[in-house]
Formats: sequence, structure tokens, C-alpha cells
Amino acid sequence: MSQTDLIEARPVPTESLLDFVAEHRVDAALDWLDKHPPHFIADQLARMDAVQAGMAFRLLDKDLALAVFEELEPVDQQQILQGLRDQSFRELVEGMAPDDRARMLREAPAKVAKKVLAGLSPRERRMTAALLGYPEGSAGQYMTPEVVALPRNLTVAAALATVRAKGTGAETVYTLPVVDSGRRLTGVVELRELVLAGPDTMVSELVVTEPAFARATDSAEKAARLMRETNDINLPVVDSEDRLVGLLTIDDAVEVIEAADSEDVARQAGSAPWEGHYMAAGVFQLARYRALWLMLLLLAATLTVSVTDFFEGTLQQAAHLALFIPLLIGAGGNAGAQAATACVRALAVGEVRVSDLLQVIWRECRVGLVLGSLLASAGLVIGGLFVGPRIAVVVAITLVLICAWAATIGGTMPLLAKKLRIDPAVVSAPMVTTLVDATGLIIYFTTAKLVLGI
Repeated sequence: MSQTDLIEARPVPTESLLDFVAEHRVDAALDWLDKHPPHFIADQLARMDAVQAGMAFRLLDKDLALAVFEELEPVDQQQILQGLRDQSFRELVEGMAPDDRARMLREAPAKVAKKVLAGLSPRERRMTAALLGYPEGSAGQYMTPEVVALPRNLTVAAALATVRAKGTGAETVYTLPVVDSGRRLTGVVELRELVLAGPDTMVSELVVTEPAFARATDSAEKAARLMRETNDINLPVVDSEDRLVGLLTIDDAVEVIEAADSEDVARQAGSAPWEGHYMAAGVFQLARYRALWLMLLLLAATLTVSVTDFFEGTLQQAAHLALFIPLLIGAGGNAGAQAATACVRALAVGEVRVSDLLQVIWRECRVGLVLGSLLASAGLVIGGLFVGPRIAVVVAITLVLICAWAATIGGTMPLLAKKLRIDPAVVSAPMVTTLVDATGLIIYFTTAKLVLGI
């Protein structure tokens, strides 16, 4: 039997956790929970309303409940917490990793945050309060403060003994920062290196003395992308005096990048990003996030109407020009959106900086000319078949000009937005398309007047 046949033959579950909870089939729900990993259970909970999610969560045993809870988004965690009794509430938040707890509290209502902090042990409360004290969106808010740090003057045997003694209280031991007597970061050593080295080898012989690191006040997204560039699974985080304060772990780095990319995608599509699971979001909630942008774009589109009205006389003298308006503004809008998307991505991953503005303008203008020339050859054929050679020439020239203009605008606007401290994704595809629609018509009608002499 082939692999495809095996996949097709595998039974597909027809009932989900939601079905069991809705029908109050506790035994079936418990059986389902036993057979699925924490991340899958978390996804199912995120799809439910508050009452259903609370009912399902209370069926979990203590250890699994904590694992599932840490897989949830902060908005879903708050929903679960609101349905728990005080003792269960305290046990759950006490068992969370400090960075996960701080991430939840950053987005929680003040009442929930106060209740969480009040229920913590003094040690956990101090760590959580310290993380919450860092600037919004900074690496300090996402790092784990529970770190095993080693001095340089230990032998490998002593270093491993330290890891065994302190490792249970740390979130990760794969990357071990090396510090001096003032806890200033001097390097890192990987656990793998210690395990493979001889017991009498000195840690100073294995340490990487110039590791990548981030400041606690640096952007968490910048730190996460640095980890991607350096292929590190953990990144040391230091304060302004180079003292070690924590580690940014790979799981948090992935979440930071995912959140940043999700926000960019939403804004590039002309929408505000929403919190929580898409399937749990209500119709009016999704509409609310999209309505404002659609209204703004509608108002901006009145420029196109104004331009068409201004050149009404030109259209009356050459009515066939109207046939190609959708084709031209569509081509220009697409070219501008492509350039804007490419530039926003390049900014996000650090491939382009604001200082590269002139180079980006020159590059995108030439790209637009090449694309416009390719489209113009097709435009000549299409125009010649439908309306004759004169208007076909107008369409071809316009395609070259409008694509060059659109690509230039699309590549420039995100950089200018960045310089003005505006999210580049906000002024990307929809705004660029709307602007190019209006200015593209000006180019079209002006070219028609010059070529046709009207």
C-alpha cells in the first residue's frame, strides 16, 4: 500500500473537544485530552467561548494544565483565569515561567494583573515586577531571568556540578553565560561543549568571548531577528552596564517574530491586527478592525473620482480611453504593492535602512521601467486589436511610466514612514495602491493629450 493510500485510509476524527464539552460528555472529553499534546489542546481552547474553554480547562490535571496554559495567547489566558477559583488561580500563575507570566500581565486588565501579583510568592513577584518594569516591546520584557551563569575560573567538572545544582530553577541550560565577579557578561559556553570536554578542562578554554547579545532596553523584535541571523537558540540580555540580566529563549523569539509579522501582514492588507484566535473572534469584532481602514481608503479613493472628473473633456474627445482605465490602474496598483511589500520586508529583516532611500528609489524606478516595458508590449497588441494603433501607443507609454512611478512610490513610502516613526506596514499596499490609482490617471490622461493632440 502506498503512503498516499495509508493517509487516505487513516480514520479522520469527526468530533472535536468543543463537541464533547458542548454536549457535556465528560468521559469523552477526558479521553480526547489524554490523546492530544498541549499545543493542540491550546488551539482547541482558543476556538471556544469563555464558558466552554473554562469547562474544558478544568478537566486537565495540574501539570498538563500548566503546559497548555503557557501555549495560549495572553488574551486566551485571561479568559481562562477569570473562570478559576482562587486556589487553582494561584497554583497556575505561580507555576508559570516569569517571562510568560509577564507577557500575560502586560495585556491583562489592571484588576487581573493585581490579583495575579498578589497571589505570587515573594520571589516570583520580584522577578515578574522586574520584567514588567522594562519598556514596552523590549527584550527585557520577553527574557527569562532564571539563568545559570558560570564564572570563567571553573573546571568543566565544577561547571557541570553547578548546572545540576541550579538547572532545575532555570528555564534553559543549553546556553550558559559566563560572567565575571561583577556579573558582567564575558562570554558564553554551550552545554554540549561542557559535556564533550574533559572534566579537568577550564571553562575559560571553551568560552566564546564575543557572543551576540542584546540590551534589555533593545527592541524584542530586533533581538529575535539577531538570533535568527546568528542561529543562536538563546541570546544573553544585559543591562546598560553589561551585567547579565537574563536570556531571550528561542520559543519567545519565535513568538516575537510571529507577532511582528502578523501585525505587518494585517496592516499591509489594510486592517488592524486582532488578538486571539481567528475562529473565536466574532463577526463584529473582525469588522471593527477592518472598517476604519476601509473608510480611510474610500475617502482616499475620491482622488481618483476627482481626477476622472477633471479630465472629463479628454474622455469625451476620445471615449475609447475609458476602456483601459481599469487595466492601467490595476497594473500600477499591483506594481506599487509589490514594491511596497518587498521594501517593508527588507526593512523588517534589516536588509534596508532609511539611509538607503536614494538607492532604493533608483533601484525600484529601474525595476518599474523593466516591468512597464514588458507590459507595454502586451498593451500595444491589446490596444491595436480593440481600438487602433494611436490609443494603443498611449496605453503602452502609460504602462511604462505608471509602472516606474508606482514601483518608485511603493519602495519609497515605507522608508519615509520609518523616518517619521510610523509603522511602514501602515502605508504599504492599500495606501500605495490608492495613491497610484489617482496619480496613474493623471499620467494616462496627460499622455493621451500629448500623443493624440486633444
